[in-house]
This record gives sequence, C-alpha cells and structure tokens, in this order.
Amino acid sequence: MKITKVKTFIVHPGVGKNWLFVKVETDEGIHGWGEAYTQADRDTAIEAHIHKLERYLVGWNPFEIKRFTHMAYEDWATKRGGIDFFCAVSGVEQALWDIVGKTLDQPVYNLLGGPCRDRIRVYANGWSTRAATPQELGERAREVVKKGFTALKFDPFPGPWRLYITREEELQAIGKVKAVREAVGPTVDILVEVHRRLAPMHAIRVAHAMEVYRPFWYEEPVPRENLEALAEVRRGISIPVVTGECIYTKAGFRRVFETRAADIINPDICNTGGILELKEIAAMAEPHYVAVSPHNYNSMTIGLAASVHTSAVMTNFLILEYFLNFEAMSGEIAVEPLRAKQGFIRLPKTPGLGVELKEEALARYHYQEFPKRSIARYLV
Repeated sequence: MKITKVKTFIVHPGVGKNWLFVKVETDEGIHGWGEAYTQADRDTAIEAHIHKLERYLVGWNPFEIKRFTHMAYEDWATKRGGIDFFCAVSGVEQALWDIVGKTLDQPVYNLLGGPCRDRIRVYANGWSTRAATPQELGERAREVVKKGFTALKFDPFPGPWRLYITREEELQAIGKVKAVREAVGPTVDILVEVHRRLAPMHAIRVAHAMEVYRPFWYEEPVPRENLEALAEVRRGISIPVVTGECIYTKAGFRRVFETRAADIINPDICNTGGILELKEIAAMAEPHYVAVSPHNYNSMTIGLAASVHTSAVMTNFLILEYFLNFEAMSGEIAVEPLRAKQGFIRLPKTPGLGVELKEEALARYHYQEFPKRSIARYLV
C-alpha cells in the first residue's frame, strides 16, 4: 500500500476558529482522516506545511507512522519545530492511523495496546462565552449540567491576557467561580482556566481565594515558558495545577516532569505530534504520578475521535475536553460523530478512528477569515 494523495479542507464553523482536516488517500482505495490544530490567522500557514509535506508522503507506506514523524522532524524540518509544523504533522499522523485501523479492520485503540476503559469522561467547554455577569454565568452552568455533564470549564478572568491585573479583576474572577459553584451545587466539578495570563503573585493570591469553592483544577495560571514559576505556584496552592496545551512533543514535556511543575498535563493531539506522541507523553507522565487530560480545542469530529482512542489506552487518563459550541456544526460535516451522553463518550467499535467526514458538507463551509481581533487598542 502506498500514499497517492494528501488533501486538506479548511472549514469555517462560524464561531471560534476555522477547522483544518487532512485526508490521506492510498492506491488501494483506503483513506484516512486527520485534524490539525489551528489558530485564527495561522490556519492557512498550517495548511501550507501539510502540502509541502505531501511531496515526501506520496509513495510512502502509511503503516510507517513512527518513521514518518521522525523523518518529518529530523530531516524535513531539520530539528526546527514550531506550532505550524507540529500541527501539520499531527493531522497527517492521525490520518495514517485511520488508514491502518481500516486496513486491519480494528479500532485504533486496539492497535495501541487495547483499552483500559470502555468510556471516556468529558468536561464541557465553549458554553460561557457570552455570559456577561456572574448571574448569567451561573444560569448557563445550570443548563450545561442539565445536559448531563458532571464537569465544566471556563475562564473567569476579564479583559486581555496580561501578567499584572487589578484587584478589581481578581475579585471579578473569584466572584464568577463563586456564582458557578452556587449554581451547580457541590458535586459538579469546576475547572478554572487561566490561559497563561498571570504573574505568580496574582495566580497564588487568586487561587487561595478560590479554594473555598473547590475547583477541580487551575489551568495554566502563568506563562508556560517559565516552568520554575509554574512550580512555585503549584507549591503555593492546594488546587491541582495543569499545563501542556502549548507544549509540543515528548521533548517539550521533559522539564515539566523534572521540575514537578504540574499535577496534570493537557497536551492536544492535534498539535503535539499526533496519536503515538500523545500516548508516549502519557507514558512519560505515568512514573511521575502526573495525570493526563487531553486538551481538545478542535472540531468534535476527527480531533475528538483521535483523543478518545488515545485516552482509552492511558492508565493515567483523567478527563477529556468537549466543546459544546462546536457540536452542532460537527454533526453537519460528519457521519455519526461521537457524542457525549451523561458526561461520557463510549468507545467506538468501528475500524480506524470511527468517524467519517462528508466532503460535500466540508465544501459548503469553506475557509473564511475571521474579523481582526482587537489587539492594537490594548496597552501593555
């Protein structure tokens, strides 16, 4: 079997960001789907990486997955990786696994060592965007719980992402967490997102004030470049600390474990190198007693399916991200997409990743540029 073509599809869902899908075709008529992580204004750059990689992939045996990722980094990128490169490789890598699973008539998780669980716990995200007040936030949180979710995540901090914030901004964030806890009751898990924005002095002070509301975790409280600062925050609070969505490959996570900077890591399968890389990162975390909760700011189709298969084989898996605001559009472009029910996703039984995309539907929602973000008006 040889690869004959690599196609890309950028889809505009109308909210959040564009999605980027990869379809790898072979000379035996078997194809595979993958998904690359995107950011606004960088999506076409990631797509360009995939098409440059295609020149080397045509004629390649799709079973040689590890050889492909190694070649791509060592030779194609000459050991100069960046987000655009790792996103591109992740999308292609997933598609190769999909081909292998379909060829062998097995779900991908059976090819990775077999499942450790038959369902994957998920937390809801993408539900809080337009909630302007703590009261509105609480009302929306109650709606999420009514859908069956037992965990939900949101960013309670107002304004742009800045290291130093006012006491008023601290109090607003604390008040929002309070409102959500009062709305959902004591048994629902609340995951606090900080988006790498705070200096340690703010991160620690705010966490202490939030502890009474028992957050499930405190995600990326400080910029990820300084792991010693993150470790300082972790030592100074009693809420579990998360990092990893902006860290790529095993090499990037090594210092996280060495510095004891986090209790939980959240690498994203669509940017950290793909299925096998995520599995190997989880294996690295295991002897350090660090849990894995994959980040999943992708469509609720291929990226979700790849995350579900890989999470199934981890002994240290904790919970997976699920974007409610991407659910409807994902249902339009996919054949039988995976869906959360009562806070869990059951493992698919079909070969490969278990999700197929409709090319005619992808074409209807072609690439569009999102409006320019309001960044110039913010002062440092």
